[in-house]
Amino acid sequence: MDKKAASSDYIVIKAVEDGVNVIGLTRGTDTRFHHSEKLDKGEVMVAQFTEHTSAIKIRGQAQILTAFGAVQSEKK
Repeated sequence: MDKKAASSDYIVIKAVEDGVNVIGLTRGTDTRFHHSEKLDKGEVMVAQFTEHTSAIKIRGQAQILTAFGAVQSEKK
């Protein structure tokens, strides 16, 4: 396995409500959406930052676990 790929950061997202949107954003000079998922209550997604993914946007109530700690997103 490539050393760079093995050290990429992961986050865990657990939906607290139905309809949580998880959106991957690209790297580079033009930031664009490149992937989107919708999670229902209780569903869990493990996401990875890669050479193509520089940011992840989460809409809706979810618990987010990272190497830096845990955070809860809020409903609009």
